[in-house]
Amino acid sequence: MPIAALALPSGLTVRRPMPTDHRAVVTVIPDWWGLPADSRLPLVLPRLFFQHFADTSFIVEDDALAAFLIGFRSQSDPAVSYIHFVGVRPDLRETGLARTLYTEFFAEARAAGSTRVEAITGPGNRRSQAFHRAMGFTLTGDAEFDGVVAWADYDGPGEHRVAFTRAL
Repeated sequence: MPIAALALPSGLTVRRPMPTDHRAVVTVIPDWWGLPADSRLPLVLPRLFFQHFADTSFIVEDDALAAFLIGFRSQSDPAVSYIHFVGVRPDLRETGLARTLYTEFFAEARAAGSTRVEAITGPGNRRSQAFHRAMGFTLTGDAEFDGVVAWADYDGPGEHRVAFTRAL
């Protein structure tokens, strides 16, 4: 699906990801999230997302990787589209770039027949939680962790997640 003309900050371009983008994306994750270089977080974004969900995902660049949104439409429930992983380079945060990518993802998901978008984050990721609330998502969970409602053991033992849902 072609990307609509997005209102990006000056000097940025958007395109669909390719499998060759995988390394560049997972390499920046620890730095952009302020994590140790040996963080396991990049492991939740395997190459298969760049091979099989490119038509529902975005790469934003200037002279380097500037942002990405990796998402897909559910195979099991086509009424649902899912935003799996999003990152914006720290110097470009607060520019509206993430909002623009989400808005385009919503429009494409709606055009494909989805009526809802879902996403998750960890209980400690307050920035993500605030952003998703501002984008109209509601949070769900079955327990409280660090003062945040989240689903216990969502991604395995001790891997609690805040789940977001937003109607389109």
